[in-house]
Amino acid sequence: MLVSGFYSLLGLLSLALTVFAGAALILAAVAREDAYRAADKNTKQFWLIILGVGFAVMVIFPIMSFLPIIALIATIVFMVDVRPALRQIGGGRRSGGSSSDGPYGPFNGR
Repeated sequence: MLVSGFYSLLGLLSLALTVFAGAALILAAVAREDAYRAADKNTKQFWLIILGVGFAVMVIFPIMSFLPIIALIATIVFMVDVRPALRQIGGGRRSGGSSSDGPYGPFNGR
């Protein structure tokens, strides 16, 4: 009974880490190519390949092998180092601001 609970916990952990890797892959795909160059990080294609392979490894292999750990490290590096640099440059789909901002500043309706 204790062993089956442990394996269910590992299954949930594996699912959470796979979702985390998938979210990193989506965030890398949404960011603009020129933001990677402006942030002085590797290219967008590099990160898409690394995160895509990492996501596939997490889907295919169990959490107790070393390959998902390497994929998790690559995902963490992207989320902790590259993504904040891209967000600072404005490399996401939205570069910040309010939804009521117009092309010359905020629109207050007056």
